[in-house]
Amino acid sequence: MDTVISCAATSHISVETGMVRVRLTTPGGQHLSSTTFDLTRAQEPTAILRWYVLILTCLIYAINIADRYVVSTVLEPIRLDFHLSDKQVAQLTGWPLAFFYVTMGIPISWLADRVNRRNILAAALVIWSGFTFLCGRSHTYWQFLFSRIGVGVGEAGGTPPSTAIVSDYFPAGRRPMAMTVLALGAPIGAFIGYTFAGMISHAFGWRAAFIALGLPGLLVGALVFVTVREPARGRLDAVSDDVKPTLMDSLRFLWRQKAAFHVVMGGGVCALWGWGLIFWTSAFLQRTYGMNEAQAGEFTGPIHLIGGSIATIATAWLLAHRKMIDPRHVVWLLAGGIGLATVPSIIAYWTHSIELCHVMFWFFIPAIYFYIGPCFGLLNNLSPCHMRNMFIAISLLVANVFNLIVAPWVVGQLSDLFARGHGNDAASLRAAILVLAPTGFWAAYHLWLASRTIIEDQKRAVGYTKSWAP
Repeated sequence: MDTVISCAATSHISVETGMVRVRLTTPGGQHLSSTTFDLTRAQEPTAILRWYVLILTCLIYAINIADRYVVSTVLEPIRLDFHLSDKQVAQLTGWPLAFFYVTMGIPISWLADRVNRRNILAAALVIWSGFTFLCGRSHTYWQFLFSRIGVGVGEAGGTPPSTAIVSDYFPAGRRPMAMTVLALGAPIGAFIGYTFAGMISHAFGWRAAFIALGLPGLLVGALVFVTVREPARGRLDAVSDDVKPTLMDSLRFLWRQKAAFHVVMGGGVCALWGWGLIFWTSAFLQRTYGMNEAQAGEFTGPIHLIGGSIATIATAWLLAHRKMIDPRHVVWLLAGGIGLATVPSIIAYWTHSIELCHVMFWFFIPAIYFYIGPCFGLLNNLSPCHMRNMFIAISLLVANVFNLIVAPWVVGQLSDLFARGHGNDAASLRAAILVLAPTGFWAAYHLWLASRTIIEDQKRAVGYTKSWAP
């Protein structure tokens, strides 16, 4: 029931839970108009709460990356166990997850723009963690295939709700920084998926690595459901509405946002380049330098953790500066960094010196992390609050098609071709990888193009101003 707290001759103000409603009437009581104000939109979360949610979503992202890319660490043992060629093992390990991630990502994100995002995130985490565990219980080709499909379905509901929730805990000027902290989960997850999983695989077999990585996600999923509250959508935006857009509405708006298109393509091609190369790196090291999966994990794992974390934290520190409120500076930083890092990525797979390869990895591998958070932040500022899940889902669709379908298949196909029927070896895999390595320049070009319209596009989406939002 409304509670009248003030009543002039022609107006009534009533208070409901979190709402204030103003009704204008004539002296005779005839209704003229009414306006509702959402007080919850103006209530900013405390610093402790916003950082708790950010750290928890960072942990979820780490679990996501570890569960997704542990397969790269054990790619060679799986190939040998199931007697597969490079193309066949790429199809088994990359395609099932990516295809269902892509096909389920859009409808799940459409749903997340309408219902409780916290519940979707918690359920998704439990699903993909459970199927990761089942990958470790697989003893046939088809059992492993169906388990990887389940991982893809679950992971489709992970990142879009996480980024959308964080966007309602941090104002527009701090979102690129917050998303970069969230993206710190990527190097942490990669370290777990490469080093930790490599040691377990070498000691107990590749199946044990999946089992060890699947169990923690079940517990964190319950923690999300119990401790995270669903925030009001768009409560920290200058422009917000309660419109529930259709899929076509979101796609049309994305197409009009030229900067968003180039950020999506830039991030997607970064994934093709960086994560596509990383997908084959463990197998490359094992064939080229005679390592086992544990040694390959130890060779790259610290670079993922230390180099990736430093790159991510340094980027977050840079994005926290006032100058970086101008989004053009953000995309210029990304374009320059990716363009420069493409050169050592080529050298790392071209050289026959393990020492030079290791040094080049210290320049290349950190670069596959520093763009993730800023791209998430830019896309959340280039989309209205009820389209954010969809924008992130489209971005992830492009990225995962490129790095889990296109890159593994192209490299595997080329490796089989270069082997000329004599069995896959180090030389054939090296040549195939070197075809993929220069695509980093393509990614940098898209990110540079985004700077041309990003100011106008961000104003259209969230009412962007250059005011500093601490």
